[in-house]
Amino acid sequence: MDNLILELERLNHSVIENLQEIPYEKLVEFTELRQDVVEKMMARACMSPLNTEQKHRISEIVATDSLIRNRMETLKEEASKWLQQRGLAKTRRNAYEVTYNLDSVLMDQRK
Repeated sequence: MDNLILELERLNHSVIENLQEIPYEKLVEFTELRQDVVEKMMARACMSPLNTEQKHRISEIVATDSLIRNRMETLKEEASKWLQQRGLAKTRRNAYEVTYNLDSVLMDQRK
């Protein structure tokens, strides 16, 4: 169990180190790796309970979750704004690219 906790600490440390510059791809990779480690830990915890030191180490890891979650929320907001801007640009571009009926006839009526 200690080696799994150590791996989890290593993963967390690598992400926290560069949290403000880390791209979303690395965060996705981090969450997948972390989930694998947590699943292994849960399987082993059923067989033998955690001691006090292990619980303390895990609680320190969990304490950093809010920092990581905030970064994920920031990236999500940036992506949302980008998508909104793309949508507006597409709408504006489509307004100028309206196809007109070239077969129409202009009639000039004189009185």
